[in-house]
Amino acid sequence: MKYLLILLLISPFSQAGENLIKGFGNFYNVPQHAPINDSTVFKIAFDVADSAKKGEQNNSMNSLARFINMHVAHGVKPDNIQLALVVHGSASVDVLAISEYKERFKADNKNQSLIKQLLANNTVVYVCGQSATHYKVAPEQLIEGVQMSLSAMTAHAQLQQQGYTLNPF
Repeated sequence: MKYLLILLLISPFSQAGENLIKGFGNFYNVPQHAPINDSTVFKIAFDVADSAKKGEQNNSMNSLARFINMHVAHGVKPDNIQLALVVHGSASVDVLAISEYKERFKADNKNQSLIKQLLANNTVVYVCGQSATHYKVAPEQLIEGVQMSLSAMTAHAQLQQQGYTLNPF
């Protein structure tokens, strides 16, 4: 009975339903949030510059999964969520394919599954060509589907022209 009471008390704060992005993007259910119009379309760019510790997940990249999962769970249609991830700086190595990452760092790339799921769910992923060149990351070494932009600045400018807003977090 004691455990049932605890479960009932914490259930409003647990995730609602099953996540679209599996294994990533945990969030809290917020039953009394400000309404989100059914026709709302989110076009948001996320900027990630800092790499994860080698062999660990990049928590900044996980923010995209959280955004998708929490909005879908709270009624937004998955097709109404269009995200972009712009990767630069030391985070450029976090989009290396598993074999390349393992060869370079002797560890698994914990970001590959996340990136592949994001790509399959209306997300485009760009890596800065300037940073990639600096960190010796070639286009053929990237996770399949990740695109190399001339620069992060170029990617952000083009995304803004396409109607994406920049997520400040």
